[in-house]
Amino acid sequence: MTEGLTEEVALGRLVRLTIPAKPEYITLSRLALAGLARVRAFSEETLADLKLALTEACSNSVRHAYGDGDGHVDISFELLDDRLIVEVADDGTGFELQVGSGDGVDDELTEGGLGIAIIRSIADEVEITGGPDGRGSRLRFVKLL
Repeated sequence: MTEGLTEEVALGRLVRLTIPAKPEYITLSRLALAGLARVRAFSEETLADLKLALTEACSNSVRHAYGDGDGHVDISFELLDDRLIVEVADDGTGFELQVGSGDGVDDELTEGGLGIAIIRSIADEVEITGGPDGRGSRLRFVKLL
């Protein structure tokens, strides 16, 4: 096993990408995902779903994290034997979750929340947290393969 890495990371493939928080750069994250899909031969349907979830996650950071200022979005893809783990993080202003209405709908972002609902419908696991220093946000989703 590689020193300093967990066994899962050592057995999988980890790709990291940092893009400017601008809409025109989101395509780069989709291209990286498409490259990983070639390594693993995802079905076209799975790849399309993952691209949609990734686009929604990146769009949230691009739209909400930095206002009109400059910033960046960090994206990581961890391809393991049985799953793909995608994490999208920024160090912008962050967001607040609001509790669902009690009708079985999951918590959503206060501004619309449709993107998070789409990600939750595609992914097998979704985790949304603030950044480690109280700034920014981190959205992590897992798709079982």
